[in-house]
Amino acid sequence: MKHEKQQVLRTRARALAHEELSKSAPEGRIEVVEFVLSAERYGVENALVKEVYPLKELTPLPCTPAFVLGIINLRGQILAVIDLRRFFELPIIGITDLNKVIVLQVGEVHVGILADVVVGMRSVAIDDLQPPLPTMTGIRADYLRGVTSDRMAVLDAARILGDEKIVVHDEVEA
Repeated sequence: MKHEKQQVLRTRARALAHEELSKSAPEGRIEVVEFVLSAERYGVENALVKEVYPLKELTPLPCTPAFVLGIINLRGQILAVIDLRRFFELPIIGITDLNKVIVLQVGEVHVGILADVVVGMRSVAIDDLQPPLPTMTGIRADYLRGVTSDRMAVLDAARILGDEKIVVHDEVEA
């Protein structure tokens, strides 16, 4: 009896997940996953988000840039986790939770980015995206698609994952 209930629930969950995946954003809009990082709101295009995973065990990696925090084992797949605060060269202010990993996939590249809180999904009109604010200079402005009227920065995740700075080429001499 218990096994049958679990099977029914799994079947329903798969059906619901399939319905959500098959729905696409209306034309001229993108679906974004909104998250908070160091009290700032960001969004990444949902089409590039593979999943959100709770950060449990992180293994630091030597000889990597400061923004590469380490790796996690995600059901047998080794995944690098980066801290966008350090990648964007933002000041690290206050204590944050950093307990969620948003797994992004662009082509064959899979990378996890840290988040304090994942707020949820929302639809954003592409025409309503404004250019980055003048205060967003340097590296951060290069990776933004735009800013919403309520000041959520929509990241260009494909550009971030395609950047050569993400790929570590350092070698340790024996």
